[in-house]
Amino acid sequence: MCLCFLTVLFCYNSQAQETNEEVKRLQRGIFIFNFAQQVSWPNLDEESSFKIGVLGPDHTVIDLQAMAQKRKIHNKPVQVVRFNSIRQIKDVQLLYVNNKYNYTIGYILNKISKKNVLLVTEDYNYNASMINMVAVGNSFEYEISLDRIQGEGFAVAPSLKRYAISSSQKWKRLYKKTEKSLNEVQEKTEEQENIIKNKEEVIEYQNRKITNQEKEIGTKDQEITERKNKIINLYTESQIQQKKYKEKEQIELELEKSIKEQITFIKNQEAKIEKSNQEIQKQQDFLKEQSKQIKQQDEILTRQNVRLSTQKKINSLLIALISLILLGSFFIYKGYLAKKKFNIELEKKNQAIYEQSLALEAKNKELEQFAYIASHDLQEPLNTISSFIGLIVEDYGDRIDSVGKESLNFIQDASLRMKNLIDALLEYSRLGRGKEYAKVNTNNVLADLKADLKSVIDKEGAKITIGKLPTVTGSEIELRLLFQNLISNAIKFRADGVVPEIKISCSKKNKSKNQQNDFWQFAIKDNGIGIPEEHKERIFAIFQRLHSREQYQGTGIGLAHCKKIVESHGGEIWLTSKVGEGSTFYFTIPLSSSQ
Repeated sequence: MCLCFLTVLFCYNSQAQETNEEVKRLQRGIFIFNFAQQVSWPNLDEESSFKIGVLGPDHTVIDLQAMAQKRKIHNKPVQVVRFNSIRQIKDVQLLYVNNKYNYTIGYILNKISKKNVLLVTEDYNYNASMINMVAVGNSFEYEISLDRIQGEGFAVAPSLKRYAISSSQKWKRLYKKTEKSLNEVQEKTEEQENIIKNKEEVIEYQNRKITNQEKEIGTKDQEITERKNKIINLYTESQIQQKKYKEKEQIELELEKSIKEQITFIKNQEAKIEKSNQEIQKQQDFLKEQSKQIKQQDEILTRQNVRLSTQKKINSLLIALISLILLGSFFIYKGYLAKKKFNIELEKKNQAIYEQSLALEAKNKELEQFAYIASHDLQEPLNTISSFIGLIVEDYGDRIDSVGKESLNFIQDASLRMKNLIDALLEYSRLGRGKEYAKVNTNNVLADLKADLKSVIDKEGAKITIGKLPTVTGSEIELRLLFQNLISNAIKFRADGVVPEIKISCSKKNKSKNQQNDFWQFAIKDNGIGIPEEHKERIFAIFQRLHSREQYQGTGIGLAHCKKIVESHGGEIWLTSKVGEGSTFYFTIPLSSSQ
């Protein structure tokens, strides 16, 4: 009963500690976001998002990621990344470090010096960092080093200074208070563990005592069983010896009787054998007479078979000749009927093709009309919306609160995304309409493309390896767009901290089930985030996205462009991929239209 009470008490204390820890984790994230909001960064307007880094295996990264979905910093979306070592730190505006992972604060300050990174630490010494926090109950207190912050070019809001701890003495008293409360909790926990440990020792002693008693009882039972077996064995041996003598007498009598019966049986068998031999001799004489008659009949049948065989050969030749004549006549007539039927079906198909061509021509005109509407009529109201939003911000910006300004920014961003989608749809409708193909050296296309993408390649540190590529017949503009989309995706869709590596190759393949001619097979391999098996077909559909715009920007139409370009050139496109290791995109160009 006492053990159950202690168990319930221990679980209650554990749940209370877990609740306090959850409140403290929430408060830690709120404090970090507030620090970032009350500090001004130089050149922050040039960044598309605000990035927070967490050093070490700290669960704080999960709490910050949850808050980043609901809050912004300086009106910018927030990205939270984890660094496993100090050497990995780069491209962040704020870095959080907890002293419990034993990172050297001086080494960190040297690493981020003059890189516009605000350092927020927890449980470090006074004035060791830029902003230092310490837990007090379910909340936090903090102290700031203005010299370090201003030396990095940051500007601090007055409210952040007002509530900070201003002296090292106050900080030490606060730090000692938190250590004392932590020690008290640990002492209570140790007392509860000692009580539980004592109860377990008592139970273990009782279990050992019961086990020893069971062993003694088992030993006694075994001795009694052995004695019973010995008594039964002695009684059995005496009975067996009495039976053996009686059995020997009975066996001798039975042997004598059996021998007499066998002698009588042998005499009877000899008489039967003699009688059987006489009957066999009679049958042999009869068989000899029968064999003579059979030989005479065989000679007669042989002469008749020769005559019948000759007649059969003549009949077979006549039947074969008649069959050939009939079969030839049948095939000639069947060919005539098949040709007549084929001509009728050909005329029907030609008529259907002509009707389809008229329908396609009408649909092309409809697509041209749609392209005009997409490029002019649909974009005009979007331009009007964007213009009026600018006028509202310019004329009434001082009267609108932060929520209203944020709503106007959302409307402006949505209008821009809608315009980009309309432009992408218009471009998609134009692909494959021009059939004026020429000889295209794909090596030259990729050399020009690398020059155009040089700034992006240098910024991301991408490594692009290009093998020997062929000259094909096609549209140079569309093939350039095909390579550009695949290379851009390989650079964009990668994990944080991974340097993009792209390998482009081509090989000549023989015609397959889906290809009427030999073809070139191109391969673009990357080391990106990979694509799950269930999404390999979906990604080629228009406006299909696997990630949110906050993770990866884009309209979701790039791979749809690639599919339409490849199919308009008479080829196919597919991919192989493994999540976390990268993807390889393949596409083919028929060899009949290439060199």
